[in-house]
Amino acid sequence: MHTIGLLVFPNFQALGLAVSTVFEYANLMHTEKTYHFRLVSEHGGPVMTSHTFSVNTERLTDSSYDTLMVGGDNDCQLPSPELLHYLRESPRHIRRITAICTGAFVLAEAGLLDGKRATTHWLHSNTFRKLYPKVQLDEDKIFVVDGQIWTSAGLTAGIDLALAIVEKDLGLDLARQIARKLVVHQRRGGGQSQFSTLLELDAKSDRVQMVLSYVKENLQADLSVESLAEVASLSPRQFSRVFTEETGLPPAKAVERLRVESARLMMETGHHQIEIIARETGFGDRERMRQAFLRAYGQPPQAIQRLAAGSARPSM
Repeated sequence: MHTIGLLVFPNFQALGLAVSTVFEYANLMHTEKTYHFRLVSEHGGPVMTSHTFSVNTERLTDSSYDTLMVGGDNDCQLPSPELLHYLRESPRHIRRITAICTGAFVLAEAGLLDGKRATTHWLHSNTFRKLYPKVQLDEDKIFVVDGQIWTSAGLTAGIDLALAIVEKDLGLDLARQIARKLVVHQRRGGGQSQFSTLLELDAKSDRVQMVLSYVKENLQADLSVESLAEVASLSPRQFSRVFTEETGLPPAKAVERLRVESARLMMETGHHQIEIIARETGFGDRERMRQAFLRAYGQPPQAIQRLAAGSARPSM
């Protein structure tokens, strides 16, 4: 039986509680109950969320936790000196210590991230770097594992981190079953970027958003300006102008970015050959995909694939 403790503080973000469902389903879907989940706080009792409702917690004790998860909040607030001391000593008796979103600030303040790789929500990355220069921050990752310390990016990335814990403990098949049960599209690998090309392009009109969705769902199709203009019911010249004004990129460049993102996702979540990935994402051949990766990341696909494979194999 693995005891999971989720440590929360006053005004914590309630979305972080979603990780509990991953372990609940692991117990329901595994051959035997494996996880004992406990919601804990420094003093126990009701703890208020940032959304003005409270949850009941147990008092954090010195009893053994297999995994301690530190929740995040909206303002990167730090706990009491006593709690920081507890966390500072925790690696001696806790196998895994994790942080969800801005919970990384708490681990960093306790000194647990010094000299280690970690991540946190991209919105707070600049502040984090200034406060904790000894930490090797990688804000472009969904989650990072460095020894017994696990950190996740945003609050929903905590679900990916929890699924990775289940995968490490009980196997990939169960983690995938839980992801399907949660209606999570797929378990994202730790090496996956926090950022989404569709969100970054930020189309202003339904017409351009429809084209972007079409591109995402038809990467192997003819995605020339002429074809996309037909989807948008505009002339090629008018479409190119409107698309560039709304997204900040010409259509061909946006298509390439969406193809690169999809190719990288295939590398991070599977074991496909480069040729298959190039074909499935519309590049046609590996050389075209290689040139696109060099433009996007400054690295060839093989380097990204090796990095993703390393991130997907936690050391603890």
